[in-house]
Formats: sequence, structure tokens, C-alpha cells
Amino acid sequence: MKSLRRSWIGYLFHSVVGKLWGTIILLVAIVLLILGAFLLQYIDYAFVEYQHKIKVVFTVVGIIGFLLSTFFAFFLSRKIQQPLLQLKEAADSIAEGNYRTKVEIGSTDEIGDLAKTFNHMTGQLDKLINDLNHEKEQLSSILRSMGDAVITFDSEGEVILTNPLGQILLSRWSDLDLAWQGGPEEEEEERYKGVPGPLRDTFLTVLTEGRDLTDKIQVQSNVWSVVMAPMQTEGIIRGAVAVVRNVTEEHKLEKLRRDFVANVSHEIRTPLSMLQGYSEALLDDIVASPEERKELVQVIYDESLRMSRLVNDFLDMARMEAGHVELNVQPFDIRGTVQRVHRKFQVYAKEREVALNKLLPNEPLVLNGADEDRLEQVLTNLLDNALRHTPSGKSITISAEAAPPINGTHYVLLRVKDEGKGIPSEDVPYVFERFYKADKARKRGSSGGTGLGLAIVKNIITQHRGRIEVDSAVGKGTTFTLLLPVEFKS
Repeated sequence: MKSLRRSWIGYLFHSVVGKLWGTIILLVAIVLLILGAFLLQYIDYAFVEYQHKIKVVFTVVGIIGFLLSTFFAFFLSRKIQQPLLQLKEAADSIAEGNYRTKVEIGSTDEIGDLAKTFNHMTGQLDKLINDLNHEKEQLSSILRSMGDAVITFDSEGEVILTNPLGQILLSRWSDLDLAWQGGPEEEEEERYKGVPGPLRDTFLTVLTEGRDLTDKIQVQSNVWSVVMAPMQTEGIIRGAVAVVRNVTEEHKLEKLRRDFVANVSHEIRTPLSMLQGYSEALLDDIVASPEERKELVQVIYDESLRMSRLVNDFLDMARMEAGHVELNVQPFDIRGTVQRVHRKFQVYAKEREVALNKLLPNEPLVLNGADEDRLEQVLTNLLDNALRHTPSGKSITISAEAAPPINGTHYVLLRVKDEGKGIPSEDVPYVFERFYKADKARKRGSSGGTGLGLAIVKNIITQHRGRIEVDSAVGKGTTFTLLLPVEFKS
């Protein structure tokens, strides 16, 4: 662009100066011809008599003609060259990036018109550059404020432009194996090495097919949504721009939604089917003996209780997650709550031939502000869960003790430990999810719960600003540890 401007000014300068110099020479020649004609006429009449005077006159006239020609030539040259030199200097200044350069020429001839046009051009050019800079700054601000990663690649896979999130993503993915997902061949990997491995297949598809592409990729433990579009100029693909968003939470929520629908459908459909079937058997008098009739009525009653527990647990969970449950906080001794829950399950434990033990200190364990009913619900759910998964001949222990202070805060430590079959390690992180069951077969019977008990426990402990942890191993049992602050702060 600079060379083009300079060549244009040079051409204009040499063209105009060349024409002016031709005009000057022509004027000098005309003057000399007029003087020569005058001298020739004068020589014809008085050549002999005035030879000496003629030589003197000729010499004087020649000197005067030379001086006049030189003066007019210098004057015209300065008059014409000065504005042209100003135009050339202004063009060089614009070529160096100073787009506000103006030419101060006050003449009204063609040179003056050229200067006015030049100044108008520089004004328009300066306005255009300012508009482009404004658009660039606005685009940069938009890119920086975006919550998604934006990365622009050229046709060779090199990064042209990116926002801060895109730069972070590139640095994280730069060390990933390019063949992590069965990626392209080695030659293409070397050619497009600027494109991270997770985006490589999408980039090549966009370059090849020249169309927008939307995809979801999983990188390590995260799920990413990728929208990539080609950048084209007159049908030629110059590269691609990718918008990458972390949709891990959305993916998890969608999975939870599907699991929720599947589990609710299963939990409700089965008791409803049993209620309908046994009710029809009673209505059709299929069962003749009173014993069989009583057995069917008992099944109907048990299934109705099961549905009632499911609905109540679901409503409790919904109210807790919506924040509509208010805790009835007041001081109380947690030892009394543990003893009450222990007595409640003692008979049931004997029927299952499971030893139910409790370990409590002699000193009071007072919680200064907690909901006793809710904490009893927590211990009830944990003991019910332990009894359903502990075989005969094993034991369950519930204990309470004062925990050492943590950061100046005093805690009470509760444990429910069983010798049941345990939880597989891959299922441990999900035991507090709604409707999650380690038993993938969803078998019914004595060990079949609603799948909401531990989720409710987790929610209640969280509302009390406490913590709950689970430690389990297959074949060795499970231990739930609860840490409750003595001083409750709402």
C-alpha cells in the first residue's frame, strides 16, 4: 500500500514537472527567436557601419535574454515544485500511518484542486481508520466478556485470534494426545499441529466440507459443546472459528433427569400394578380361603405404605431443595435422640438376627441450636438403610462423641457403622444422589428402598452446616460419619 502511494505521487510529480520544463524551454526559445529576428533585420541595414555596436547590442541582448529566461524558469519552477513537494511529503506521512496529514495550498488552479481532493481523501481515510479501530475494540471487548471460549484458526491450523477463555483452553489441551479419540493420520497431525487434539476432527471436517458443524466432545471428566464455522472469501476457505462451551453440568442434569424419570416410573408402576392385580383378585373372588385373602390384603397394605413413603420422601426432598423447610432449632442432648432411635430399631434388628449396638459418652452432648426431629430422621434413614443391607449374624453400631475443635468451632461426631455387603467404589461418589441405587437391578424385597433416603440425609446435614462422609468397601461394610457443629449459625 505504501509503495503504491509513493509510485503514484512520483508519477504525478515527474509528469507535471516535465510538462512545465517543456513550457519554460519553449518560452525561452520564442524569446530568443524574436531577438534573433530583430537582430537579423538590424544587421541587414547597418551591418557594415555599425558592426561593433551590433556586437555589443547582440551581447547585451543575449545576456538580458539569458537572465530573463533563467529568472522566469526559476520562478515558475519554485511556483510549481513547492506544492508538488508538499503533496509528496504528505503522501509519505500518510504511508507512515499519520492519516490526519493536511496540505496547506491556497492556489485556485489545478494544483489547488488536487490539494483539496487530497485533503478530502485523507479526512475520509482517517475516518475509516477510526471506524475500523472502534469496531476492532468493540469486537475485542465482546470476545473478552464472552463466557464461551472463542478460537480462530487459519487454513494451516495456526491460531489467529482467541479470547482469554480460549487461551486457557488451548493451554490445557495442548498436552493432550492428538490421537486421543482415533484422530487423523500422522501427516495431518504434523500439518495442523496448532489445533488441539479434541478439536482436530471437527476442524478437518469443516475445512473439507465447508459447512458449520456442531458436536459434543468429552475431554477427561468434562463434556464440551463445540460449534465451528468456516471463514470463506470468494469461495476459498481461509480457516475456521470455533466456539467451545463447558456443558458438563448440563450433561449431568440431563442424566439426572433421565434417571429420575426412570426411577420414579419404576417405583410407582410396580406397587400400582400389584395393588391393581391383588384388588382384582379380591373383587373376582379368586381367593377362597380367609388366609389367602388376608395375605393379599397384607400385600396391598404393604404396597400402599411403600407408595406413601415414596410420596412423602419425594415431597420432603422437593421442599428441601426449594428452601421451604424451616428448621425448629433449639438446644438438646443428642444422646437422647440416639437412644430413642436405637430403641425404635431394636425389635426389628432382633427379628433380622442383627446385633444393634450403641456407644455413647457419659457427658452430655448438647447441640446449641438444631432440629431434633430432623436429626432423628437422619439417624432413622441411616439405620434403616444399614439394617436392609446387613445380613444375619452381623452387627450395626451407632455412636456419638465430641470431636476436636476445627478452626475454633466445636463439633459432635456421629457414626453409623454396619458389617453389611458394602458399596462398590465406583458407586460411592453417587450414593447421595436422588434415586441412585448401587443395586442396578432395582430388585424389590426387604432391601428395596425408595432411593431418596440418603439424599434427604445429605440435605438435612447441609442445612445444619454440617458434613457427612461415607467409607465403604465391598464385603467389609459401610460407615457413615456425620459432623455437626455445636453452635448452629443460620
